[in-house]
Amino acid sequence: MHDGSESMPTPQEGEVLRKRRKGIYVLPNLFTLAALFGGFYAIVMAINGRFDQAAVGIFCAMVLDSLDGRVARMTNTQSAFGEQMDSLSDMVSFGAAPAIISYVWALQGLGRWGWIASFVYCACAALRLARFNVNTTVVDKRYFQGLPSPAAAALVAGFIWLLTESGLKGTGVLEFGVFALSVPWVMFALALYAGLTMVTNVPFYSFKDVSMKKSVPFAVIVLIALGIAVINIDPPTVMFGVFVVYGLSGYVVYVVRRARGVRTSVISTSTDEPEERGLHM
Repeated sequence: MHDGSESMPTPQEGEVLRKRRKGIYVLPNLFTLAALFGGFYAIVMAINGRFDQAAVGIFCAMVLDSLDGRVARMTNTQSAFGEQMDSLSDMVSFGAAPAIISYVWALQGLGRWGWIASFVYCACAALRLARFNVNTTVVDKRYFQGLPSPAAAALVAGFIWLLTESGLKGTGVLEFGVFALSVPWVMFALALYAGLTMVTNVPFYSFKDVSMKKSVPFAVIVLIALGIAVINIDPPTVMFGVFVVYGLSGYVVYVVRRARGVRTSVISTSTDEPEERGLHM
């Protein structure tokens, strides 16, 4: 008599079947898709000449990008698919979108120099994200290796937002008393600075050791409320100023560490793969 035991999967086979049937977590990937839409929206707005809205799209993508990882950890829904999806979304929102927006807004007036600066930024964003994926397990979690791509995008988008709100176009001139600077060339320098800083080994504080689950003094909540109020006074100026300070902070940390004789690299260990060692220098 056949007892049907042959059709019953072993515990190991059952585990494999459960893994194969495992789908895609919806909640964190919704935030990632929303961040991707922010970058896509920014490109469309730039093509339509709405550069202020394009900059806002980049900043919205930043907020959403910072939430998807936290949501995944809080709900225990991390996955390899989510990591890859997040990386591709970042490439669009913080790599391609700022490069295209800056080119359409100001850099195209510089001819080949304009698209070279735009491409350098885009290429550096891709290199930054690829290196981040490779070095995830060996980098000191308290610091980023190079300027993170959302902060680099905020420098570019913040500058465009600030000048657009001030009534200046991408073909205009910045006047500082007797000095005058061409906006396209300032954009050129800023795009190169943001792009090249992404692929340096300069340490930038990551704020990852700040726990949202710990209790804080009441004064901290008051300071957060004051910070929100200050941002609302003049969002373009405040946001751009904050990211300028952050974009320079890594070099300050680097110089201080060198002066104190402290190791400047944020790589805590080396990997076993020889072909990746060059990325850790």
